[in-house]
Order: sequence, then structure tokens, then C-alpha cells
Amino acid sequence: MGNTLAINTMETASSYPYLIDYSRLSDLFMYPENEDYFKKVKDISNYLFESLPEAAAAMQPFAGFTASSSLAEIQELFLRSFDLQAITTLDIGFILFGEDYKRGQLLVYLNTEHKNAGNECHTELSDHLPNILNLLPKMKDDSIRCEMATRLLIPAVLKMIDEFSTGRVEKKDMVYKKHQKILLESSQNYRLIYQYCLKALFVALENDFGYDAAVNEFLTWQSEQEDAAGISSNAGLCSRSGPQANFTRSIDTEMNIEKD
Repeated sequence: MGNTLAINTMETASSYPYLIDYSRLSDLFMYPENEDYFKKVKDISNYLFESLPEAAAAMQPFAGFTASSSLAEIQELFLRSFDLQAITTLDIGFILFGEDYKRGQLLVYLNTEHKNAGNECHTELSDHLPNILNLLPKMKDDSIRCEMATRLLIPAVLKMIDEFSTGRVEKKDMVYKKHQKILLESSQNYRLIYQYCLKALFVALENDFGYDAAVNEFLTWQSEQEDAAGISSNAGLCSRSGPQANFTRSIDTEMNIEKD
């Protein structure tokens, strides 16, 4: 990781012990309202090239595509990816929990974190991916930021990337054809282009916070077992510094996710 960024918040400049400023990456997942979106994509690509070349390489197919596309094309692909007949959603709470009560608890918890950090969510919910990315650099408690990245963001981003697999998209197309009789027009060559933004984000998160596939598989299994037993663990984990770290204020404890 090596580098430490100086992040300016509404209060004062603070030490941010990570390589990437995730508020910059949040612009990739905002609806492309006007031509400014193309400049933002180029700026982010250049920023990643300087800060983390591996992430820039992961994003390159998207950057190259936008450089030769119209605003209407990008808008259509954004809607097809995240909104209208979406491949996936940008609401990470729904990605992880669906309509389960845990998402409601997560939204309450995140509302508090956004408020404490002075992070504006605008018209979207508190678990919307751009809102979470804007929140990360502003959080005052690094242990909670780390847990949010490893236990919420990384699992959600991986699930979102998986939704862009050809097989899953084809199955969704079959459902649309069956129930709606029509499909929106879209480029078959580029309709999955937004997956490269998610892959770049994953590379950045993995570099800054660490990722252990076995640990994440265990957390998924543990969560399923706890749900079945009606209990909730308060063990925290962040692997970016090597050994597993136990945080007394874990995401689960803060969210107070417990079943009677």
C-alpha cells in the first residue's frame, strides 16, 4: 500500500492510509447526465494509471469504449446495467441481503455513518454504491471503514461482477422475452462494458483493504449458519495489514443485527 493520501473533508484535512480516493471512483457509477461524464472517465483513468496501474488496466476497455461513444449510447448502457431491466443494482444492501430485514438495519446504520461524516446522499438511499464510495474517505474510524470495505463492499462488488457473466445475462434475457415479449435494443458487443468499472474498483479495494477468498467464503457460510440459528456474530475482520484483526466495534455490532 505504501502511500498515504491527504483527504480534505468539510472539517479539515485528515490522514487517509490508503492508496485510492474512492470518492473519485464514485463518478463512474453516477448516471451520465451530460458530456462532462467523458472527461470524468478520462480523468479517473489517468488517476488510476498514476496511483494503481493494475486498476487502470482493468478499467481500460471501458475507458476505450467511452472515448469513441456518444452520450446516448453510454446512457443506454448505464440504464441496462444498473436501472432499467438492470443486469445488477447499485444498492449494495439489496445485493447482499435482498429484502431481508438486515437491509433495513444496514440502511439505518449507514444513515448514521453518512450523517456523522457529513456525506450527502442526495436522492439515493444510503447503501447506493456511489454514496458508500464517497463515504469511505470521510469516515473517522479506520477500523469501521476497513470492515465496511471487507464485509460489505468487496462481497457486494464481487456479486455485481458475477451478474455480468454471459450465462447470467442470457438467463435474464430469456425472462424478459418471456414476460415482456420484447428486449430493449443494445449493443451485444458492449452491453457488458460496465463490468470493467466494477473490476477496477475491486482491484483498488483488494489492494487497499486486502481480500481472502477463503475468508469471504467462510463469512458467507457463517452468516448463513447464524441466520439459521437466529444469532449474529460480532467478530470483525480486515486482512489489509496481514493478520486478522478483531474490532470491538464491528459492522454487525454497530448495526445491532440480532434476532430474538
